[in-house]
Amino acid sequence: MKKTTIILLTVLMMSSFAAFAQFQPVGHLTIFSDDGAKFFLVLNGERYNDVAETNLRIEDLPNPYYDCKIIFEDKSIPVISKNALMLADVDDIMQDVTYRIKRDKKGRYNLKFYSSVPAQQNVIRPTNCAVYQYGHPREVFIDRNGHQMQQTVVIQETATGDSFGMNVNMGGIGMSVNMPATGTVTTTTTTTTTTTGGGYGYTEYRDRDRDRDDNRGCRRPMPAADFEQARKAIADTSFDDTKLSTAKQIVSSNCMDANQISIIAKLFSFEDSKLDFAKHAYDFCTDKNNYYKVVSVFTYSDSKEELNQYIGQRR
Repeated sequence: MKKTTIILLTVLMMSSFAAFAQFQPVGHLTIFSDDGAKFFLVLNGERYNDVAETNLRIEDLPNPYYDCKIIFEDKSIPVISKNALMLADVDDIMQDVTYRIKRDKKGRYNLKFYSSVPAQQNVIRPTNCAVYQYGHPREVFIDRNGHQMQQTVVIQETATGDSFGMNVNMGGIGMSVNMPATGTVTTTTTTTTTTTGGGYGYTEYRDRDRDRDDNRGCRRPMPAADFEQARKAIADTSFDDTKLSTAKQIVSSNCMDANQISIIAKLFSFEDSKLDFAKHAYDFCTDKNNYYKVVSVFTYSDSKEELNQYIGQRR
């Protein structure tokens, strides 16, 4: 396979990826603090920033509304909760929306609408603003100093007999193509994990589908058939210790929704094992807002309270 052919295919794949992304209706959300009070942002149960910010932006949000929570670095300031924060106008056109945190006449902090324009590609971002992307909580895309954290791109190519295949994975979205080819079998993997500039000490912008150190990006639970096989494998294990290690490994590798986690939790004989699993599984839950279903599995109020406290610390 000639280098020119590989380069051409790569360009075509990147162009297709860009075209695919361009036609997805998405909105953007910016929140800033009037008086500089630093905060953490939680959208639909996902906490996005590990470093408290005064100006924060989340891009490429696919849904028209989100449940929003503002947790201040200053613990004395009450949490702000806002349900159904809209990112679409009355005509369902996705918007680039800005909210601001400001005090009312009584000195209480509130989240207020500030401005809105139709969402556009390549929009000029606010200055001194940390930028994150949907689906990648806790992974800063552009830090507050304007330094972009480059995304990991993995390209794999194989040539076998008369066919050539290429797989491209960018930000969790995979694409593949097969074309006629001649030559020997080859495999090449190219990975870019560098950054440009400083920021928060990240050494790379992680591809969540390959690096699951930050497990709070789960969006799809296990398919029903796969989950049933996993449930049976865990249920057939005799000892709670082995059952627990097996369950942790499965949920860490696959992600589950609250209902599935509840079903697995019920398989444990001891309350301590059940609680250990429920805490571990929280990071891999696709619908954390429904985690009350897992809490209801427990028999003792002390266990329920301990799990609720753990959840509160993770948000």
